[in-house]
Amino acid sequence: MALSFKRHFSALLATTFSAALFASGTASAADTLTIAATPVPHAEILEFVKPLLAKEGVDLKVKVFTDYVQPAVQVNEKHLDGNFFLHLPYLNEFKKSHKNDIEVAVAKVHVEPFAAYSAKYKKVADIPNGATVAIPNDPSNSGRALLLLAKQGLLKLKDPGNISSTRKDIVENPKNLKFKELEAATLPRVLNQVDLALINTNYAIEAKLNPVKDSLFIEDANSPYANLLVAREDNKNSPAFKKLIAALNSPEVKKFIEEKYKGAIVPAF
Repeated sequence: MALSFKRHFSALLATTFSAALFASGTASAADTLTIAATPVPHAEILEFVKPLLAKEGVDLKVKVFTDYVQPAVQVNEKHLDGNFFLHLPYLNEFKKSHKNDIEVAVAKVHVEPFAAYSAKYKKVADIPNGATVAIPNDPSNSGRALLLLAKQGLLKLKDPGNISSTRKDIVENPKNLKFKELEAATLPRVLNQVDLALINTNYAIEAKLNPVKDSLFIEDANSPYANLLVAREDNKNSPAFKKLIAALNSPEVKKFIEEKYKGAIVPAF
């Protein structure tokens, strides 16, 4: 009888210990977040908040991508927990072009003022007739480029407030500008081959271009293109994500952005 009790107790103890280990592992996994990001400034900002989150019991893993498509695709396919690289117009366009109803914006973090650069000219007035202008080829950023050109009087759009404008919406092109639509990441590399290039700030900074000092013209701080932290619909309310949101919208991150990027990146919270 005593032997039977000992065997029963040992089995019960082993089962309880295994369950505890399983529960511990599950809790640990739930407190791990893997977020996709482009290198600058998104991955840099995420790396900055890692220690803050570690104190809150969240293990943040940053997966770096150099393009704008795969970070969204990977979250859409549930390979990753979220991403941090895009703005709302891009997210809306991505959701239209992909079968995607699971990605949702959960926080605004910063604005990267979009800017125009030239290796040949120092002033807008110097841009010649027939100049070649390189712009991003994704719909949301090509529209953004056209709006910025219109604000400088280089062209006129059917609706100057339409962020989805395309080249078909150009109603006046007084300088007969010629457009090259290219992958956003390649734009810094063709700067010497065109007269003007409109470059997303993250790629400009990677190419050692300072949007404040080196651009011919730049968006103002009222840009609607705030960069977003994006979650999946099924994890947006998780405790770990709430802690990440709080960290990215913290005074520490605001100070980090202002001191590190010196106006090239502007906090949006």
